[in-house]
Amino acid sequence: MQARLLRIEGRVQGVGYRDWMLREAGRLGLHGWVRNRPDGSVQALVAGEEAAVQALLTLCRRGPPMARVDALTEEFAAQPDGPGFRRG
Repeated sequence: MQARLLRIEGRVQGVGYRDWMLREAGRLGLHGWVRNRPDGSVQALVAGEEAAVQALLTLCRRGPPMARVDALTEEFAAQPDGPGFRRG
């Protein structure tokens, strides 16, 4: 299993980005969490099979219909504490 810490910047708050990511991560069988940051970005910890993590990263670069993703940064991270994907 691979884990990545993501930071997504752009118009990603107030457009349903976290709920959308919850659905997509669940559909892909990933674990971790997603939360808003005070600076207007979204942060997420995503863990699972490498192909599923990469599939979510591809989706996150586009985001839900109302979002505008200007940048997505990722770094390797430790595995999340528990199973499932939750909103923080």
